[in-house]
Amino acid sequence: MVPEFRNEGLTDFEVPANREAFAAALARVASEAGREYPLRVGGESLTTGTWIISQNPARPAETIGRVARAGRAEADRALAAAQAAFETWSRTDPAVRARLLLKAAAIMRRRKHDLSATMVLEIGKPWAEADADTAEAIDFCEFYAREMLRLAAPQPLTRLPGTRNELIYLPLGVGLVVPPWNFPLAILCGMTVSAVVAGNTVLLKPSSLTPVIAAKFVECLEEAGLPPGVVNFVPGPGDEVGEYLVEHPQIRFVSFTGSREVGTHIYEQAAKVPPGQRWLKRVIAEMGGKDAIVVDETADLDAAAEGVVVSAYGFAGQKCSACSRLIAVDAIYDGLIARVVERARMLRVGDPSLYETQMGPVADAGQFRKISEYLEIGRQEGRLLLGGGADAKEGFYVEPTVFGDVPPGARIEQEEIFGPVLACVRARDFDDALRIANDTVYGLTGSLYSRDPYRIVRAEREFHAGNLYINRKCTGALVGVEPFGGFNLSGTDSKAGGRDYLLLLLQAKSISERL
Repeated sequence: MVPEFRNEGLTDFEVPANREAFAAALARVASEAGREYPLRVGGESLTTGTWIISQNPARPAETIGRVARAGRAEADRALAAAQAAFETWSRTDPAVRARLLLKAAAIMRRRKHDLSATMVLEIGKPWAEADADTAEAIDFCEFYAREMLRLAAPQPLTRLPGTRNELIYLPLGVGLVVPPWNFPLAILCGMTVSAVVAGNTVLLKPSSLTPVIAAKFVECLEEAGLPPGVVNFVPGPGDEVGEYLVEHPQIRFVSFTGSREVGTHIYEQAAKVPPGQRWLKRVIAEMGGKDAIVVDETADLDAAAEGVVVSAYGFAGQKCSACSRLIAVDAIYDGLIARVVERARMLRVGDPSLYETQMGPVADAGQFRKISEYLEIGRQEGRLLLGGGADAKEGFYVEPTVFGDVPPGARIEQEEIFGPVLACVRARDFDDALRIANDTVYGLTGSLYSRDPYRIVRAEREFHAGNLYINRKCTGALVGVEPFGGFNLSGTDSKAGGRDYLLLLLQAKSISERL
């Protein structure tokens, strides 16, 4: 019997032995710099003569790895392999599929520091952020394995005399998985193993910024015994491989996490029914956010300031759940903002491979340029209270930045920046603060700091966010504890890590027999 699910523990880096172990993992991963990673299609390794070069954003001249780049020919080959594998994998006992996920979790647990170290070097995550990413990937394997066992058991139905009734869940078919670069192991793992444990086969197209950690994840699945063709590793450009597969009539579903622009385009393209397609494609789309923390005059201001800083600047603000708007009522606005600025000023920015670093670089030159443009916009729209600098001489570094007195409706108050930039808005009172928080096309996460029970209840009903937190930060959802997904243009509210998620990757069949 599988024991009850428990979240994977985080590494305590205050313990010297843990710091030494992680430093050793960083050295091992660094020694592999420049390694080549092939495509994996139907259990075979393929190279194409062209490569995706993965670079260290803290030292862009440093190559982390070279990953084979797929084109349409490889996509077609992977699709054929996935279709062939689906015939047997879809009929494999769900308990066998669940055990494979549990084995993968055990392998990742053994390799935990090496996987985390890869993310430190490939995408610039500080130690604690990378460690949490790997822990979440393990959680997804453990949680979804148990969920498949639950859904494979007899389902409760109303029974009629003289009739046998059953409800069973069947897999959908071949899917396309397109994960993001900001949680390059956790989200990639969750999107992939959820589809696989449900009996589907997939084409995995990771972000071109983080293909090395994706390749190492696929190695873990294969070591766990995943049959050939169930997961096909096809990194490649979105406009060549991704769009082609989204529109392909043999793709049954698309799981996507990324920007609003790409997500809405996928949603539109997947809605079309080309010749030869016999279903409506399912789309699981998790997109952006413009997440707000609301603070009223009854709140613990020190706790609120700490929650804002952790939420706004963790992983340099490159989380869809990050706090990018602080909305404070007028009575405590100035005192709260002063506390936020004081704490943000103390953040240690630098090379994420160093233990003491709290905030590393942003992901790449494109992210750096986009955030730099918003820094200039912010200078026009608000009052610069902290930071505002950006330097790409050695790595893609942006200072923790705070803009005060930002008017509602300003671009930096409405548009997703995806960087360490916080817009602070003064509200007249709680009603005004709630109105401002909801005045956005997004609805992913939000947080309220208040000691007023009535206002807390109102926020639970009226604060329009898929994940609402009370008196705590708005990042760090735990698998099984806080199912994650947003409203409006934040996506399809899939609730990853929740008990509803696998149903998005299954189809229910009702069977009734007269006895």
